[in-house]
Amino acid sequence: MSDELKSVVINVEDLLDYQEGAVVSREIIRKETGTVTIFAFDKGEGLSEHTAPFDAMVQIIDGKAEITISGKKNTLHRGDMIIMPADEPHALHALERYKMILTMIRS
Repeated sequence: MSDELKSVVINVEDLLDYQEGAVVSREIIRKETGTVTIFAFDKGEGLSEHTAPFDAMVQIIDGKAEITISGKKNTLHRGDMIIMPADEPHALHALERYKMILTMIRS
């Protein structure tokens, strides 16, 4: 965790700005057991289908996303969360620009 984020109250929406035509990210915590990363997706941007060897949780903090897990499309809005199980193919697409927190658990 970067020193400026330790033991302070943070508005997560302010941690990262949107960038036109891009997906941007900022890692908040990196430990052997997992990571916490915030992402900002511009409208129409996304991550193509892939798998990960560990469970992950996505929390939408702004906007609207489509998250497909094992072929099932899920529309998430601000305040929604979803679990992406280990080894299941998943993809993310910005229906409108959105920010999310991704928590990956490795153990």
